[in-house]
This record gives sequence, C-alpha cells and structure tokens, in this order.
Amino acid sequence: METSLLMLGFVIFLALAFDFINGFHDTANAIATSVSTRALKPRTAIILAALMNFVGALMFTGVAKKIGGSITDPTLLDNGINIVAATLIAAIIWNLVTWWFGIPSSSSHALIGALAGAVYVGAGSDHIKWEGFIEIVEGLIFSPLIAFVIGYIVMTILKWIFAKRSPHTVNKGFRSMQVITAALQSFTHGTNDAQKAMGIITFALVTSGRLETMEVPLWVKIAAATSMALGTSIGGWKIIKTMGTKIFKIEPINGFAADMSAASVIFTATLLHLPVSSTHAITSAILGVGSAKRFSAVKWGVAGRIIVTWFITIPISAVLAGLICKLFF
Repeated sequence: METSLLMLGFVIFLALAFDFINGFHDTANAIATSVSTRALKPRTAIILAALMNFVGALMFTGVAKKIGGSITDPTLLDNGINIVAATLIAAIIWNLVTWWFGIPSSSSHALIGALAGAVYVGAGSDHIKWEGFIEIVEGLIFSPLIAFVIGYIVMTILKWIFAKRSPHTVNKGFRSMQVITAALQSFTHGTNDAQKAMGIITFALVTSGRLETMEVPLWVKIAAATSMALGTSIGGWKIIKTMGTKIFKIEPINGFAADMSAASVIFTATLLHLPVSSTHAITSAILGVGSAKRFSAVKWGVAGRIIVTWFITIPISAVLAGLICKLFF
C-alpha cells in the first residue's frame, strides 16, 4: 500500500483545499444571522468566525476518526489514495457549484457521498461498511429535523417571555447577545466540520502506509484548522445573503434563537462523534424560528429549493466521485 509522496502530497493539498472551500462555503452559515441583523459588521464577523473555527478545530478528533473509519477500512484498500483523490475532487466540484448559485448545500453530505461512491467504484461494494455509512447518513438526516424543532421551541419560549416588552428594546438587547452566539456557532462549526478534512487526510496517511491507526497527528489538526480559518476570512457572501435575508426577515431575537439552536445540535453531535451538517443545522433552525414567529413569514419556495439540494447532494456526489475514480484513476 506504499504510495508516492507526490500523490500523497496531492491528496493532502486537495483535502486542505476542501477545508478552505468549506471555510467560505459553510462558515458563512455561522455568521449569516449576525451580519443580516447588523449585530456584527461583516469584517468583524469574519475575523471572529475564523478565530473561533480555528480554536474549535483543534479541540476534538472524534468526528475525524468516524469519517475516516466508519465507511471503509483504509488498511484494506489497495488503491486507497486514488479513492481519496476522487472523493475530494468530487466534493470540491459540488461545493463550488452550489456556492456559485448561492445554495447552502452540505459539505458533509458531499464528502460522505463522494467517499461512498469512490469506494464503491474503486474497491467494490464489499469494502463499504454499510452499517457505518447508514449511521452517518441517519445523523445527517435527523440533525436538521431536531434543529428545526429546537428552533421552533426556543423562539416560542422567547416570544412568550418577551411578549409585553418593546420590540425595539428586545432587539437591542439580543443584537448584543448575537455576538456571543455567532462566536459559539463558529466554534461548534470548527469542532465538527474541520474534522472532516482531518479524517480524510488521516485516512490517506493510513491507506498509503504512513500511519497505522486513525489517530490524527498534530500537524494535520493545525493544517486543517488553519485552512478552514483562511477560507473563513474570505467570506461567503452569496450564502450569507440566502441564509440571512431570503428565508425570512431575521431580527436579532430570531438570530439569537437560531444560532443557539443550531450550535446545541452541532456540539452535541461532536460529543457523540457524529459528523453533521452545520448548513442543515442552521438552515433548519432558521426555518423553525421563522415558523414560530409566523408560519407565513417563511419563504417556503426558497426553503424548498434548499431542501431539494440536501436530498440530491449525496447521490450526485457519489456518482461524480465514481466517474472520476473510473476515468482518471
């Protein structure tokens, strides 16, 4: 299973590129509500998000091990490095396509789907751990549903508590609190999303014979965290516009409720070593909050377009990765 340093270097570059793109694609979700309500200036929000993503990425590795070992066993793949390359190329292509059109799709879905597709074509269905794959997909499916429910409940409670207060006073107070929730949301994003690139790099190191176990080396943690932070510093204004303005008109109290709901779901998943989609969590939380505020206030046409993208990401990424694996490797 020894592979050339050049090919390994290429795969590591692709993984860090994926993390960089994840930074400006997915991290925009974490700061979208605080920017749209003017709780934070765009530049300040980006700096805060980049810093908190970096810190979060360094603190946990459970998700990285789950990504790298639950779908297939890297020690049993003869052409594992090619499979990883195909996986990353497919995931990057899909992320760029959805970013270009301003659709908050899931980098997690893209990566999981692409890895399954590449393993299926490159090594055969026997090499896919279907139980582990299904467990991950279940987490990706149920987390947005849970985020929607929590967002609805949190917003309903806040409406009840502050029903007799002046809307101006309430929003002024929550605008300040959004700074905290934006930081928390970015931190939890780093604890989960950055680990996906860590897991793929470690997977590549194992399958190439450079590592024996899925323990994530320190340099991999630092490289992935730095790459995501740099991507965050560029920002993702197309995604911010969709998340912050096109689903429903977000006020500071709504942004606070959505961010708290999504962060709780993401961080719980991190503690359970489950890779989830921060995109799905925050979008679903916004939908839940909007529904609690006023069901008719939600632009369900935009929401439907986003949800369709969720469902098609895994199969499209899987097919794309399989084709790349077949044609180029």
